[in-house]
Amino acid sequence: MNKFNVRVNYLYNSGFCIETKKHLLIFDYYLDSVKSNIKNKTSGIISEEDLKTNKQIVVFSSHSHEDHFNPVIFNWALINSNITYVLSSDIESIKNSENIKYMSPYNQLKLNDLVIKSYGSTDIGISFLINVDGVNLFHAGDLNWWHWWDESQTENEMAETNFKNEIEKIKGEKVDIAFFPVDPRLKEDYYLGGEYFIKEVNPKIFIPMHFGEKYETTKIFTERVANSPTKVIEITNRGQDILL
Repeated sequence: MNKFNVRVNYLYNSGFCIETKKHLLIFDYYLDSVKSNIKNKTSGIISEEDLKTNKQIVVFSSHSHEDHFNPVIFNWALINSNITYVLSSDIESIKNSENIKYMSPYNQLKLNDLVIKSYGSTDIGISFLINVDGVNLFHAGDLNWWHWWDESQTENEMAETNFKNEIEKIKGEKVDIAFFPVDPRLKEDYYLGGEYFIKEVNPKIFIPMHFGEKYETTKIFTERVANSPTKVIEITNRGQDILL
């Protein structure tokens, strides 16, 4: 670890495990199986080993889509009772617990020394801006410029307007590390949201997500924005260790 004293493990899709000095943050955990004999965050799965920590654990789910939210996360409280869940308000309440916090867009939540702001999405749910141990993290959820090749010009123009309006609300926030969709299903327009976000918000580090198994998309995107002052991380495998 160097400048930010942050360790990131890419879990799958939009899922990440982020370790800071005093916190362990888990975002949009989805795929709870792995082919490898190694079953921990270095292979893309959260295990008992990972949860047995004295650090404060906060688990985030940006919305209810099954590729962003898996109810298995609630089983983790049986392993470590020091877990707080921060969920988008569109996720149906599964259980009543003081350890489960719900957020809608444009809310703010303080958990001890961790400060969470929620922004909107261009799908359902929310995006998160978190100040943790002196670092500002942004996790976009499904906030993206969704320019679908099979939709009408009117629909795509509306999607562009909605996306840019949401980015306008975020501009001015200091973002050290951003996690943002670079989705190859959008075909040649896969880069639109990420490139615009980098230009307008200027994160110091940009980590792609929501690309499925197509890791090469992150390499192509990295090359596309190579002249930007933002450092883009190329993701090459599930469980990838990123020291920042």
